[in-house]
Amino acid sequence: MDGQRDSSSERRLQSAAVFKAFLSKNSTKSNTNLYDHLTRLLLKVIDEQPHNAVDVIEDLSYAVKQDLFEDRQSNLRDLPQTTAAELLAEKQRLLFTQQEDAEQEDELAETPLPNVSEIGFYLEQAGVGMGREELQRVFLALKQLVESQPVIQRCRLWGKILGTQSNYIVAEAECKEWEDEEEEKIGDEAAEEEEREAETREGDENEIDPLPQSTYKPPPLVPKEAMGTGANKFVYYVCKEPGLPWVKLPSVSPAQITVARQIRKFFSGRLDSPVNSYPPFPGNEGNYLRAQIARISAGTQVSPQGFFQTGEEEGDEEDEAPRDSYDVNPDFEGISVAEMVESLSTWVHHIQHILQQGRCTWVNLAVKREEDQNEDGEAEETEEEPDEPEQEVGPPLLTPLSQDAEIFNTPPWTTKMSSTLTSQHAAAVLRSNLWPGAYAYACGKKFENIYVGWGLKDVGEGYSPPLPPLPQKEYPSGPEITEAQDPSVEEEQVLEEALDEQEAEQEELDDTDEGELLDDD
Repeated sequence: MDGQRDSSSERRLQSAAVFKAFLSKNSTKSNTNLYDHLTRLLLKVIDEQPHNAVDVIEDLSYAVKQDLFEDRQSNLRDLPQTTAAELLAEKQRLLFTQQEDAEQEDELAETPLPNVSEIGFYLEQAGVGMGREELQRVFLALKQLVESQPVIQRCRLWGKILGTQSNYIVAEAECKEWEDEEEEKIGDEAAEEEEREAETREGDENEIDPLPQSTYKPPPLVPKEAMGTGANKFVYYVCKEPGLPWVKLPSVSPAQITVARQIRKFFSGRLDSPVNSYPPFPGNEGNYLRAQIARISAGTQVSPQGFFQTGEEEGDEEDEAPRDSYDVNPDFEGISVAEMVESLSTWVHHIQHILQQGRCTWVNLAVKREEDQNEDGEAEETEEEPDEPEQEVGPPLLTPLSQDAEIFNTPPWTTKMSSTLTSQHAAAVLRSNLWPGAYAYACGKKFENIYVGWGLKDVGEGYSPPLPPLPQKEYPSGPEITEAQDPSVEEEQVLEEALDEQEAEQEELDDTDEGELLDDD
């Protein structure tokens, strides 16, 4: 009995050794064996003790193989790709490079840029602005702009308009020379259109049966103000980030300002993107940005009363056109901060008001219509003389802020002192409630305006877009133009039978009349 037991145990040991040798055989693909894999799998099950281990045994087996594979991977990391922040930092690094120039000090003394560091200090005291670091980079970018554009006489940071994808940093510049290339192109296009219309008229006259011509005349376009005057008094440059190239915005037209007052759109940050709105905006986002800048400047650019003077002379008449220029008053001594905080009459607008026509100076369009009629003598006899439009008159230049009207029961301005603890060294801060993001500060003889916002005006509780116009009325229907419906087959048969009966009756009457005539003869 003992011998049989020993022999059976030896057989089992031999079979177990053979089976273990089979399990320990390495694979030709992964160079691993099933014995080690099962050992690792059981150890993983013992360590983690997952719920329902039999249901996740396949996933655990795959995870064991994956861990073994990852351990054999290289420990070297791939080089990361260059990010957009690094590329921007590389471009901004060029702003801090100093140019070796012997006349650098003289150029800095005569630079058209203001003291941006001082402006940033007062803006920081007022609790507005863009921060010291960003403002310093913006100052270097403005310096780069001035150096690349020699025609710029004065340049200042207008502000920053936020967008959904990127922002706009806006620089306001006053140039020595103004370019009128755009206006010349517009005049050439109008002349070409007139020539085309004349050619079409001549072609229609030569035809035997000319096509009918429309008598509709579109309303005349309000002419754009010349560069250096009105809404186009300044030139504006924008860039997305300091160090990126500056882009010059086009001049603004009255039609763009008129439509911009009727729509409300966020900026995307791309100047060439279209503006989808109703009424349709005549231009892209760059034109819309320029129109909003003109509106914001006309409503929020203020200064202490007495800092500027219009330079009126004693012999000037009161009926002259409104003045659009001013000079710095050398006798200005400054206004106390407490007085500027208490009264809005110590602040004035130094940018012209934009009229409903879309211009700062009103133009009489009826005069041009009369000139067009005088070219053709027949037009004067047939057409009625147009009514003389009423001239629009806006507030004069340097109007106090106390005369601004409230909108939606909201005061247009809010004043405060930058610090009530140290009022001796505080500055007067002015905030616009109609254009959120527009601020101004004044301290002694120093003041500045800045705008940091979305470029949208406050419209009260909610904005409701304008409704589309009503559809045109249909032409009045009547028996002369109403088309009759075709009769059915049954109706045609009944009508034919009635006509046949009428003809038969008429023939009988004719026969009886002829018989009576013969009897009389």
